[in-house]
Amino acid sequence: MLLRGIISTPLPSSLRLKTPARHKTVAVSAHASIDTKTTNYSISDQALESRGFILRRTIDDLNLDDLNTVFVAVGFPKRDLQKIKLALEHTESLLWIQYSKTQRPVAFARATGDGVFNAIIWDVVVDPSFQGIGLGKAVMERLLDELSSKGICNIALYSEPRVLGFYRPLGFVADPDGIRGMVYSRKQKKRK
Repeated sequence: MLLRGIISTPLPSSLRLKTPARHKTVAVSAHASIDTKTTNYSISDQALESRGFILRRTIDDLNLDDLNTVFVAVGFPKRDLQKIKLALEHTESLLWIQYSKTQRPVAFARATGDGVFNAIIWDVVVDPSFQGIGLGKAVMERLLDELSSKGICNIALYSEPRVLGFYRPLGFVADPDGIRGMVYSRKQKKRK
């Protein structure tokens, strides 16, 4: 299912939830028209810092093994660390939140795209121990803000149906104008 919408009020930015192949996924999309100069985040950078969280926008200091642990904790399959590194090197925008007491990532999101018209948000995750306190929304708001400030107006993501309610308040809608997403799938041939 493709989610898309027109965002006419200021929104900040964050990242995407990538699910394992055994889960049903939903494509989500948004068109953004955001004035980044007047954007207010639901949680300010200062509030995050006062609660012991550090907002990061590069892969510097990101321990990929710790990130992989968060991926597994939310239900993603364990990934090869070299492939994670390669994926991050080909990422247009990323955001992650580090918990200062442990120096580990507790929230993460990234986007890939053409840098002009289109972007897809991937791997929106929050460590289950830190869910429900606004970290997912914090990264999504900032990621959307960053993409929109580049003039990117078609922003999509894939999501499990159970978390669609998280993305709707951020401006994402399912199947806009009857648009349906498709995913290429290589099916293995049965051997006789």
